Amino acid sequence: MASTIEEITVSYEEDGVLLVKELDKSVLSKGAWTTIMFRYQQWDAKTSAYGPDKYSIRRYRKMNDQYSQQSKFTISSVAQAEKIVATLQQWIKG
Repeated sequence: MASTIEEITVSYEEDGVLLVKELDKSVLSKGAWTTIMFRYQQWDAKTSAYGPDKYSIRRYRKMNDQYSQQSKFTISSVAQAEKIVATLQQWIKG
């Protein structure tokens, strides 16, 4: 578990292999409830290479000085990410 926002990551290593490689993160909101968007890649053992970029929005709750993940939404493709961006731009512009 992480005690600061800076320590929160989606990187994950198992048996010396980095299975999830965090490429970037953006903190969308801070506080007792924190929202972070991540850009990452997953290791593909079949090809011995990292796959395409993936994106995830995750909510964390701080309790007892530790952040724990409460929910997540994984954006399944670049096409879906583009649709989300386009929809938000339309809504914001009104």
